[in-house]
Formats: sequence, C-alpha cells, structure tokens
Amino acid sequence: AVVSTQSTGTKRKIVTHEAVHCEVKLSNDHYIVKVLEGRGNNLHEVQLADGTKTLCSMPPKFRKSVWIKRGDYLVVEGIKEGRKVTCEIVYILYPDQIRQLKQDGDWPEGFSEFLEYREPKSAESEGEESGDSLEENVNQRNRPVVYLSDSSSEEEEEEGEGTVSD
Repeated sequence: AVVSTQSTGTKRKIVTHEAVHCEVKLSNDHYIVKVLEGRGNNLHEVQLADGTKTLCSMPPKFRKSVWIKRGDYLVVEGIKEGRKVTCEIVYILYPDQIRQLKQDGDWPEGFSEFLEYREPKSAESEGEESGDSLEENVNQRNRPVVYLSDSSSEEEEEEGEGTVSD
C-alpha cells in the first residue's frame, strides 16, 4: 500500500490548482456537456451538445475540492456499464479554457450561446479599478445601513433614568 505524506488540505489545493490552470486536451472518448442541475450524491444532470440529457458522476478527487454549478461546462468521459449514469467528469471548464477550446475549434456548435459567466467585471466597463474578483451579493443590495454611535446610546440611557414614574 502507498502511504501519502500530504495532508488533506494540501491535496485539495493541488486538485483545485490543477482544475483551474490545467490545459484541456480532448480525446476521442471525451465530450463537452453543460450542467443543468445537481441531483445529490455527487451526481449532476447534464446536457450534451445535441440536447440529450443524462446523469454524470463526480469522481472522488473533485469532491469537496472543486464546486460546479448550473450553467458550468464540463469535459466528461463515457461510462460503458452505466444505464442512468452514463459519464464521469474529467475536467471542469473555466472561461480561459473555453476560449482556448473555441480557438482550437474543439467547442461544439450546440453550445454557441456560451456567456462568460465566471468572469469578474472588468475595470474598464466599471469605470473603476477593482482588485478583488468577488461578485456583488445580490441578496444585500437594498439592505439599509445603520450606524450606531456610543454617545447617542449613552444620552438615551441618561434621559430614560429620569422619567421613571411610580
């Protein structure tokens, strides 16, 4: 048996780095799919370029390391013995990798509607420089901001003490 000397955290970092920065090479048994929804137990419903829907499994090396969501694109490999689950994830595609596949002519025509959904907004389009790539939290847009100062709360406590009646 082979004993691994790397911690779980180190393994996750390596898998995440490889997933984001690797060069995608398609072979004859690989094809590109679009994620429609997660089904639980590391299964995802995906759509092939021809519109066919099927289930896809996530291999253990990606679990708890790399997250996928609806609308993501994947490179998968077919599973011969599967009836319901017919493929397994090989690569999770990010915008740079998708652009490269398009340049190489490997991007399927069925997915020509690809939008750069994972790209952070560019500083030119915003009119300001933004150093972080976090998206705006849409759940917090209209939330009022209330600032409390210590001096106003002390004054209210003093006023309240004098108005107690029996």
